[in-house]
Amino acid sequence: MSGGWAPKRFWTEARAEPAEGGFAVHLDGRAVRTPAKAPLVVPSRAMAEAIAAEWQAQETVVDPRSMPVTRSANSAIDKVIPQFDAVAEMLAAYGDSDLLCYRAESPAELAARQAEAWDPLLAWAGTVLGAPLEPRAGIAHRPQPPESLAALDGAVRALTAFELTALHDLVGISGSLVIGLAAVHGHLAAEELWPLARVDEDWQQRLWGVDEEAAAAAEDARAAFLHAARFHALCRV
Repeated sequence: MSGGWAPKRFWTEARAEPAEGGFAVHLDGRAVRTPAKAPLVVPSRAMAEAIAAEWQAQETVVDPRSMPVTRSANSAIDKVIPQFDAVAEMLAAYGDSDLLCYRAESPAELAARQAEAWDPLLAWAGTVLGAPLEPRAGIAHRPQPPESLAALDGAVRALTAFELTALHDLVGISGSLVIGLAAVHGHLAAEELWPLARVDEDWQQRLWGVDEEAAAAAEDARAAFLHAARFHALCRV
């Protein structure tokens, strides 16, 4: 394909094919390119096959909203690769204000729920990532240990550009670098991590009831979180 999104389907068959540096997707033998016109070459055959399946599923008009793997791969190539250091720095900075470290001063029941959900994740970060973080009551910022922040920075920069793309969404959606890294390290399944990112919201919902608009937004966020975890998994198979 010669450029961005095709408004109408023009191909008969989408196929994953080996390419220099990984795998490409061909539409009737023509290689797909990103919106910035770079070759769409991804790190695994499984990812290329997932992208090809998205293109094959398009009907008369191409709908980018139904092509999440394609969109994430485009982001990795067009946005993350050219500015890897800036993206890594931005994500590592979440460690100094991680969601899991800010605990309610009251009510006691919420504080206990936060501790139950989040303390095991902080313990994992301290043991596996070498990045112990200190929880504190209230919302006032207090810096985390420099050694821990350096370890988190190293964990982020150890990822490939495609993996970093997945982490970007996992962290941005959950508000927690620790949750994002737990997902990419396979510490817990994304389906288990998502409720841990929603402790405060679920508490408010139990108190005040379900707001339909907020519930719909939460479901969209959950779907995006699970997609980001899937995209990361596709980097490695």
